[in-house]
Amino acid sequence: MRPLRKGMMKCALTLGVSLAAMLAGLSAPSSTAQAFELFGIHLWGQKTDTSQQVPDPIDYTVRLDMSETDTKSLREDLEAASTLFTRSDQPPSGEAGLISRSLSDLDRLVARLYAHGLYGGIVDITLNGRPLQQALETGDIPGSRPVETIITVSPGPEFTFGQIAFKGDLPPQDEGSETSFGLVSGERAASTRILSAEQKMALALKKQGYPKAEVSGRDIVADHATKKLDVTLTVATGPRARFGAVSVKGTDVTEPDFVISQAMIPVGETYSPDALEAARKRLNELGIFSSIQLVEGDVDPATGDMPITIEVTERKRHVIGAGATWSSSEGFGVEAYWRRRNLFGRGELLSIEGSAGHIGDAGADDMEYAARIALEKPGVFGPLTKFTTSLGAKQEVPDAYKSRSVTLDGYLSRTFTDTLTGRAGGEVFFADEEDAYGKDRYLLVGIPADLTFDNRDDKLDPSKGIYAALAIEPAYDTLQSHAMFFVKGTASSYVALDEAKRFILAGRVSAGSIIAPSVDAVPATRRMIAGGGGSIRGYAYRNVGPRLNGTVTGGRSLVEASAELRVKITGTLGVVAFVDAGNAYSDSIPDFSQPLKIGTGIGLRYYTPIGPLRVDLAMPLDPDKDDPDYALYVGLSQAF
Repeated sequence: MRPLRKGMMKCALTLGVSLAAMLAGLSAPSSTAQAFELFGIHLWGQKTDTSQQVPDPIDYTVRLDMSETDTKSLREDLEAASTLFTRSDQPPSGEAGLISRSLSDLDRLVARLYAHGLYGGIVDITLNGRPLQQALETGDIPGSRPVETIITVSPGPEFTFGQIAFKGDLPPQDEGSETSFGLVSGERAASTRILSAEQKMALALKKQGYPKAEVSGRDIVADHATKKLDVTLTVATGPRARFGAVSVKGTDVTEPDFVISQAMIPVGETYSPDALEAARKRLNELGIFSSIQLVEGDVDPATGDMPITIEVTERKRHVIGAGATWSSSEGFGVEAYWRRRNLFGRGELLSIEGSAGHIGDAGADDMEYAARIALEKPGVFGPLTKFTTSLGAKQEVPDAYKSRSVTLDGYLSRTFTDTLTGRAGGEVFFADEEDAYGKDRYLLVGIPADLTFDNRDDKLDPSKGIYAALAIEPAYDTLQSHAMFFVKGTASSYVALDEAKRFILAGRVSAGSIIAPSVDAVPATRRMIAGGGGSIRGYAYRNVGPRLNGTVTGGRSLVEASAELRVKITGTLGVVAFVDAGNAYSDSIPDFSQPLKIGTGIGLRYYTPIGPLRVDLAMPLDPDKDDPDYALYVGLSQAF
């Protein structure tokens, strides 16, 4: 989305609407006022009361009294675990309901004390002054309403771990491995550490080929005299196994042998939970299943083989969607797509897409259009490969040029590791363009290839990791009879400055070059031009670079850099301070004697389950012709 110019509305609104959502809205009864919420924020209409109506609701107040001075975090933890607190706005059904809720809290609160290593704690609950046990025996709560509910907690002393022992047929551990599984004598005896140790122990055994390994016994003794907690865990490894036959259930359209091939479960090799998780990930990336379960069978005592059943549920094959955009500077835009998943039963995806822009802002000749049909075929040369091909046509009308182009391409992709992927293919590109150099036509035949490394922990909101991509393409213009070479690389890195990952430092650098006889020998749509939301925020879209008679022409090299400090204020809100810099140059090698264009600004983030909603306000420090005084950008996910 491009920024708006000064003198016009300073905000561009982008709205995407799926066809299913539109149909759902049309089917709602017109006589009922409808409420609308976006990412949990109530925007308009009467909110629907989703609370369930209970018979004979009884109101109550609740208070937590701590008989001993303790940490604030313990009080907060106890209140968070108590349903009397967390559901205080949902009255229970009658006196029996309040008694039942209080009984549930007894177990919850004692468990939380154990989690803090407090094994001598006492929890009492009174209802209108009557002890909970007495209220349970009589079945009633006399007195006024609302019922005064008081939780009294005496935490008691903190216990530490005493003797730690493991029993059972434990296999030999790898050198340097953690044999205590997090249980260390003398440290705080939190119950959660015992549960974590059991999980670590079972997982360690599974990774050594024991799929049925479990902690079969737990002996825990609290010595109140010494304030020590002795722990003995008994382990049952079960039989060592290797992967046996793989079968598939739940497929309707998808061919079972394709599912087995894509899962790549190594039949005959020693059982490994990591191999199953990798198989689940590969199947999920196909995008054709709504659920995937890998069910482990019984281990054959004679052979040690353990069969695996892949149980899947297929997603709907047809997907149709539509969207709309509007900005005060460029008018309306619409887009739509139709997709068919699993076209031939082996994960194929057929897509047909179309869009139109500048509606109402320009005549038919100056509107922007795009249409594209694409086919994706996974597993074309084995489960780690994929073939894609597309045919697209578009008309682009930015301020600097007008272009009509058609592109036909095909790529073969390969996954090398969990973090490294690459692809290579062929491309035919035709363009009929008009820019500052005049009118011209281009017919490029190229061999594009790219390599991507990505070990970020979250694609939409990373807090650590590196993303790096390198793209190259040798091409030949058959109409102008000359060759050219495109290369561009980008890298970004993310570092959390604190353990809670509330402060994230993010940086990105990009550089590109085109080896060609001259700038005008390169199609305008393929030249290096900076500026805009994905480049130097604050400047107009594709408005930074070499100029001819005041009009941006683009160049043959480019350098960009961005830095952000992201601060998460609450669980759902965050702020960002950022600075972007860059420029495009006429020559194939950047001329750093020309100053960089710098944009700076602040942003707001609203964190949703599908990623952060981003709003950035940016200001260009050295605006040029057609650049705004400031620009507003809205999107989903971080800027990079």
